[in-house]
Amino acid sequence: MKIITQYSLIFFLPFIQLRAKEDLTPIWSHTKTIQSPESCYLDKGSGFLFVSQIGAGGGAGKDGDGWISKLNTDGKIIKNKWATGLNAPKGLRSTGETLWVTDIDRIVAFNIKNGKQTHSVKIANAKFLNDLACGEDGTVYFSDMIASIIYQYKNNKISILAQGTEIEHPNGLLVEGNKLIIGAWGQEIQNDFTTKKLGRLLSLDLQNKKITPLTKKPLGNLDGVESDGKGGYIVTDWIAGKVFHVNESGESEIWATFPKGAADHAFLAEKNILILPEMLENKISAFHFKSDSK
Repeated sequence: MKIITQYSLIFFLPFIQLRAKEDLTPIWSHTKTIQSPESCYLDKGSGFLFVSQIGAGGGAGKDGDGWISKLNTDGKIIKNKWATGLNAPKGLRSTGETLWVTDIDRIVAFNIKNGKQTHSVKIANAKFLNDLACGEDGTVYFSDMIASIIYQYKNNKISILAQGTEIEHPNGLLVEGNKLIIGAWGQEIQNDFTTKKLGRLLSLDLQNKKITPLTKKPLGNLDGVESDGKGGYIVTDWIAGKVFHVNESGESEIWATFPKGAADHAFLAEKNILILPEMLENKISAFHFKSDSK
């Protein structure tokens, strides 16, 4: 029996490896005109994808060379520099006909129909604004990963929603009903942006501010957070390059591993397509997403 098992493994292993390789063959991919892509977002109102591109100056460089690209869901670039005048744009979300983006120490709004800037709101004492999410009432939530603060912008006013070690240096944000889902970077950030403690997936109740861990154990240096459409989440780890699937019970599995820099992804649940910016590879690609996690 042992010999049969060994031979079975030898016979089937190439097919297992091939299957994994086939699963990660991109549906489409772009490298030309792509420079440090940080976030990809599907605006359901317009049906278009928007991609924030940091450019050559790095994530904290105030150099004016950042922009947002507009694509259709088949990967065709409609307009590479759809919105300009940014430094190092990161998180993207929309409310109504307005697309919001974080840009180091400010949040900036653009008209989705024409790409023209409509608002720019400077955040006093901001250190490193990262992801952004929008509530159904138009409230804009955004994270300062270095300062470990989550802000909210409502009725033209900025206020702090949550701060401190309990939110574990928040990065990725997602609004689900009356909860804000947080992809935490982790505790004790080092000079190279690694952490002594990995971050967890958290849930913040927007009514009573209670914070509940969704993953039982620390998961990674988390960046993008998207719903899988089935009660779970797809989460990226920027440092390790991993894409996790977290089910509704909080159990996680590694779906795939990419080079360092797997950033803030989009997920088209009705098509099971994941669109991943690989920031350090200057690449954005779409993949069929399949998971064994239940």
